[in-house]
Amino acid sequence: MAYSKFSELVEKCKQKPHTKTVAVAGAADEHVLEAIVEAEKIDLVRPILIGNTDEIENVLRKLGEDPADYRMIHAETAADCGIEAVELIKNGEAEFIMKGMLDTKDVLKPLVKKENGLHTGRAMCVFAYTEVPQMKRLLAVSDGGMIPYPTLEQKKDIVLNCVDVLHKLGVENPSVAVLAAVEKVNPKMVETVDAAALIEMNRNGEIPGCEIVGPVSFDIAMSKEIAKTKKYDCPYCGDFDMFLVPTIAAGNLMHKAMVLCGGSKMAGVVVGAKVPVVLTSRGASTEEKFVSLALASLIS
Repeated sequence: MAYSKFSELVEKCKQKPHTKTVAVAGAADEHVLEAIVEAEKIDLVRPILIGNTDEIENVLRKLGEDPADYRMIHAETAADCGIEAVELIKNGEAEFIMKGMLDTKDVLKPLVKKENGLHTGRAMCVFAYTEVPQMKRLLAVSDGGMIPYPTLEQKKDIVLNCVDVLHKLGVENPSVAVLAAVEKVNPKMVETVDAAALIEMNRNGEIPGCEIVGPVSFDIAMSKEIAKTKKYDCPYCGDFDMFLVPTIAAGNLMHKAMVLCGGSKMAGVVVGAKVPVVLTSRGASTEEKFVSLALASLIS
């Protein structure tokens, strides 16, 4: 199964018999609470709001909500917010985390502490799920948010992380395009060399449960017609499940160009730990945060 629109993903989340609980670290943020309120009203999630409770209550009142309807935990500092969120996960009181008004490190640092037992040993990455108008299915892109210049081993972890997520979303054997500027291996272009190595790992079982293709340029990966014109023989062109980008800059630029210039929509979660973290950009819309909550709820 592959989702074609975010509305289908949200509907699937609403049908789940168990409503997931999210620990919202640094919850005194209007856009974050708008998404939380919308999600809670349709029973998409149950939130636990962490931060300065006076500030959280003020924002809730501004949104027309009664603070008494929400469970809150007071935390003095941003670091305390992250620690409290992780404690809720460890105690089984929450199933995933959402980052609010604090730095990313304040959530991820306690999450990966060895003694907390929540790190898998893999490099963490951002799983960005994108609704692209000209594609028949939602497209996963990684990593545009965590690792500046991923090594081959980190790229392996990124693919394993994202394939695990796609499996949870019902995509049985996802197709993965390793993006580059050209379609042939060039020793001077590390992303093409890594593409060949990842394909070999896929063939020998080190990266199971998917089909890796590359190196392949963005235009060919996006279009069957362009692939045919350039004589690139691949059945997945125009229909890939995932794009692996070579650097954080490439992923970040592609995400923003697709959203701002191409009319795409995006949801994002950090994966690679034992629980997902909703970690959207500061400029993300309430809708992006809302869909990201649904995504994290489905895969947690």
